[in-house]
Amino acid sequence: METLELANVEAKGVSNKWLAFGLCVVAYVFSGTVSTLMSVYLPVAIPELKGSATPATEAQLGEIGAYVSAVFLYGWMVGGLLFGVVSDRIGRVKSLTLVTALYGVSTCLVSIVPDWYSLMGLRFLSGMGIGGVLLISTVYISEIWEVKSRAVMLGILAVCFPVGIVTTGSLNLVFSDWRSAFGVGIIPVVVALLIYLLAPESEKWRGTKVVTNKPESIFDQSNRSNLISGSVIFGSVLIGLWGIFSWVPTWAQTLLAAGENGQKERGLIMIILGMGGITGGIFSGMLVNRFGKKKSLIGTFTTVVIAGCLLFLTNTTFTNIIYVETALLAFGFGISQGALSSYIPELFPVSVRGTATGFCFNVGRFFTATAVFFIGTLVSFLGGFSNALLVFTIPFVVALIVTARSK
Repeated sequence: METLELANVEAKGVSNKWLAFGLCVVAYVFSGTVSTLMSVYLPVAIPELKGSATPATEAQLGEIGAYVSAVFLYGWMVGGLLFGVVSDRIGRVKSLTLVTALYGVSTCLVSIVPDWYSLMGLRFLSGMGIGGVLLISTVYISEIWEVKSRAVMLGILAVCFPVGIVTTGSLNLVFSDWRSAFGVGIIPVVVALLIYLLAPESEKWRGTKVVTNKPESIFDQSNRSNLISGSVIFGSVLIGLWGIFSWVPTWAQTLLAAGENGQKERGLIMIILGMGGITGGIFSGMLVNRFGKKKSLIGTFTTVVIAGCLLFLTNTTFTNIIYVETALLAFGFGISQGALSSYIPELFPVSVRGTATGFCFNVGRFFTATAVFFIGTLVSFLGGFSNALLVFTIPFVVALIVTARSK
């Protein structure tokens, strides 16, 4: 009888674990969708929010779009830093519920936004929620999953963000009205409720809730080295990745002939970015197992730099080769995210894992947002989007150098 009861408990634990993973997957997927949804609708949303029936000029798209993108990334940074600390205090499940609901509700409200100033406020809140979701779900799964398959599950989770990007491209092809597309925010709202009601709390987190005279700090000597290297590498990747992802659809639009709306091209570009990221994330585990983390990351960063140079230096009009070069670039993005998301959380003890991982994931986001903020200036100063986006390959060179010099 006792054996049967124990088997039932174990089966229930396994079932709850998979349910929690499924909910994290959905929250992660729609994080990718919400993150990139404004990027693909930017050329049609900005003229409406400006109150103008005429198409926005390249300079106007660069200026206003920079504000919208930058404030989203600032929110992402604040959310990633804040909710990492919160998750170490109140638990993974409650925190994950909060951040998922936050980005879902904020996204739904974009559907009725009256001007681009209000849009920036809502995008800031969406960014906060997404920063929290990507952090807490990664930490949560790393704690509830067994060691032997943990890296595989985290690699799958990392792939879910580009799946969301594919969803963005699909929404763009389905919804010509950008406001209708933002109604997708209702899905994470429902997921947040299910997480709160059904997901089991991390037993590892529960085990850390012991009062001590001196709580561990992420800045303790034992954590400091990992904190610095993790922050520099991940931060550099963020700057390059987000700068390119945010602006490739708009860049593609500028390569089309005057009068072409570019809906199909922008949608396909976003789908390819997502599919390339998915493929890269799937292959990341195999590459790391075969060549090790360091060699895999060095090869990945080199590939991204080469692909970025090809894409932004050799194309002056829109041709099908752009799809191929975009796929190569996105493949590199996917590998880097898959490898780093399983590597960084395990650098730190459970008691400060949320805080430390949040620091590494988000401290570079301030510089990311600032860099994206100045895209309009870069466009004017460097003579167009191609040269401006080429600048965003430089952070991958930094990540390459730091990784090569690390132990």
